[in-house]
Amino acid sequence: MIKIAIAGLGNCASMLVQGIEYYRRMGEDNFDGLITPIIGGYKITDIKIVAAFDVSVNKVGKDVAEAIFERPNITPRIVDMDKLGVKVSMGPVLDGVAPHMSDVFKPTGGGKLESVIDELRSSGAEILINMLPVGSEQASRAYAEASLEAKVGFINAIPVFIASDPTGRFPERFKKLGLPIAGDDVKGQVGATIFHRAITSLFRLRGVKVEETYQLNVGGNTDFLNMKTEDRLRSKRISKTKAVTSTLESEEIESQGRIRIGPSDYVPFLGNTKVAYIYVNGKGFAGRPVKVEATLEVDDKSNCASVLVDVIRAVKLAKDRGIGGPLEQVSAFYFKHPPKQAKDDEEAFQWFKEFIKM
Repeated sequence: MIKIAIAGLGNCASMLVQGIEYYRRMGEDNFDGLITPIIGGYKITDIKIVAAFDVSVNKVGKDVAEAIFERPNITPRIVDMDKLGVKVSMGPVLDGVAPHMSDVFKPTGGGKLESVIDELRSSGAEILINMLPVGSEQASRAYAEASLEAKVGFINAIPVFIASDPTGRFPERFKKLGLPIAGDDVKGQVGATIFHRAITSLFRLRGVKVEETYQLNVGGNTDFLNMKTEDRLRSKRISKTKAVTSTLESEEIESQGRIRIGPSDYVPFLGNTKVAYIYVNGKGFAGRPVKVEATLEVDDKSNCASVLVDVIRAVKLAKDRGIGGPLEQVSAFYFKHPPKQAKDDEEAFQWFKEFIKM
């Protein structure tokens, strides 16, 4: 059994919780739709939610199985959930709610970090997953601190640089305590970033120099509404941009301003559907042009949850092996801004397989 706690019961958390129950009811040997069926002997059905934190008056105090369907969540009900016997606890607000999202998220007065630490300890949680809204810099670091204090592993699903902290402060502390950490910023199962990386990797492999590229994303859930303000997107744009430029022979197009990647607009009627428009223009043999324009449409939250169920089991495996600090081989395959970036996703996948076989 893998006991997890969740910070932020939004749409992605709803799909994660429902997805675990979906596969449990389908039978533990049903692996359709999973990236990795078994990791270190662990299946998706071994994951158990033992604690959850949120700030919304619509969710705090309710059973997790009920809270995941409360507004403003719009994730469809894919399975009828029985109560889990786990109440949603109040977490600290800090910068987790943008001013323009206050009427949507309906935050409470906010809880104390000490209460989060106590709940992590009393619940027996082994791993805490950060799924707060993009731009929650202070709040994300607060939950990372809670993980360190409670001595649980940490998964950072959003673009706040904790596993890849350039100062090294968080990575060193997690390593010193023997606690694994994976992150930062989940790379979807078949999402815009991994699709974009596949195209630019192909260009590099076949000797075509990328001259300019963009990736424009639109969606209709609270994630996209939250990202309407540019001040919450700084880390997100860095994360997505570096994920693509790292596949190129040179990252000069970034300094030249010839790359633009990130959320572009909120389209309410799209719901949890995310649409990505990707453009890559390059020069091939004798300087002749090669251009790709592609559109990708996915269920945004299932794309996220499918990755998290793998990362949860990989972090648990690291705990079993006594491995602390940033999990570079895991993070490179599953996150946009890992501590160590692979040149392409084929290389990252090989690193991940090596980790499993260690």
